[in-house]
Formats: sequence, structure tokens, C-alpha cells
Amino acid sequence: MAIVIFLILTAFFWGMAPIFDKIGLRGADVLPALTFRSIVVTIFLLLATFVCKKTDALFNMDMKTTVALSLSAIFAGLLGMLTYYYALRLGAISRVVPLAATYPLITAFLSIVILGESITVYRIIGIVLIVGGVWLVK
Repeated sequence: MAIVIFLILTAFFWGMAPIFDKIGLRGADVLPALTFRSIVVTIFLLLATFVCKKTDALFNMDMKTTVALSLSAIFAGLLGMLTYYYALRLGAISRVVPLAATYPLITAFLSIVILGESITVYRIIGIVLIVGGVWLVK
């Protein structure tokens, strides 16, 4: 049950964020806006890490973990957010967000190729539904 609660909260938080992003991008260029957003996140994460007494764990990750998380930060936190902010600035939020949310297609493909996960009928149906939804939004 905890996973469902976390996923509902995730959807709520991720659903709210683009509204504030679009409003914020009205008054700032993309790169400074993303930099500011990242600074705010970093401050809160550092405070939470300190309060939760997880600073030792922060500095004791193995190399594989560090590299994987660094690549995730570059792809999602930097490049993905930068291109997403440019798209938000240029397009209608009701169109940009659903199209950006097609990233599970890439994740599904790469999880099979890189992680060796199996493909199931349900995953194929899910991918088809995502593609169908994107077609309806465009």
C-alpha cells in the first residue's frame, strides 16, 4: 500500500510542477531558471540529508553507484530539464507535458536492451497505449 501512496504523491507533485515552471519561465531565461531551480533543490536535499543523518552514506557510495547517479543527473537533471524548459517556454503546457511524458517508451526499450528485462504482452500493450495517447495530443 505504501508504494501506491508514494506513486499518487509523485503524480500529484509532478503534475503541479509544470504549472509553476511555466509561470516562472515567463520571467526568466531558461538556463538561469533551471540553475535557480537546481540550487533550491540542492539546498533542500542537503538539509534533508543532514537532518536525517545520512551524510556518511552520501560520501561512501561505491564507484558504480556514483557513475550511474551522475549519468542520471546529467541526462535527466540537466539535459532533460533544459530541453523540457525550452519546450515549455515555446509551447502550450497542455501539449508539452504529455509529449514529454512519453519517456517511458525510451525507458522500456533501454530496460530490455541494457538491463536485460523481459518484454511482456502487458508492456507491449502499455507502449501502444502511450503512443496512442501521444498521437491524440499532437
